[in-house]
Amino acid sequence: MKIEQDKVAMIEYTLKDANGEVMDASNGHPLAYLHGHHNLIPGLEAELAGKSVGDKFTVTVPAAQAYGETEPGLIQSVPSNMFQGVESLEVGMRFEAQSEHGMHSVEITAIEGDMVTVDGNHPMAGKDLTFDVEVVGIRDASAEEIDHGHAHGAGGHHH
Repeated sequence: MKIEQDKVAMIEYTLKDANGEVMDASNGHPLAYLHGHHNLIPGLEAELAGKSVGDKFTVTVPAAQAYGETEPGLIQSVPSNMFQGVESLEVGMRFEAQSEHGMHSVEITAIEGDMVTVDGNHPMAGKDLTFDVEVVGIRDASAEEIDHGHAHGAGGHHH
């Protein structure tokens, strides 16, 4: 069986940044995903298409096919008094912020005096990501999984 549309694939993986630093890994707990339903970043899902159980590979996914390029428009400086009810602000803190486009997660990236720089980009935006992957299982998806758009059970979504 090969990985294709509406198959549930189980993968072991290690994710590294451009410096070779491990950012995430399955560590013996395979990730199950429903192929063709945008459950993975596009570049990794494309590389998995057609693979079989036992296939091992390394792929570097460019930022544009991962979490996107960094969008400068999502970085802005705001007055610190916008963070009402927060005792002390620190670089790295994450908040939910309301904009004209709805709720967004932002991270504080700098604090200078009374001005706070927040970044609404995904934390991995602008980064090329390298995956070491092994396909450890493939099965047909259930009708319910296809209807829900994701894998259920071990390594997938639990209801």
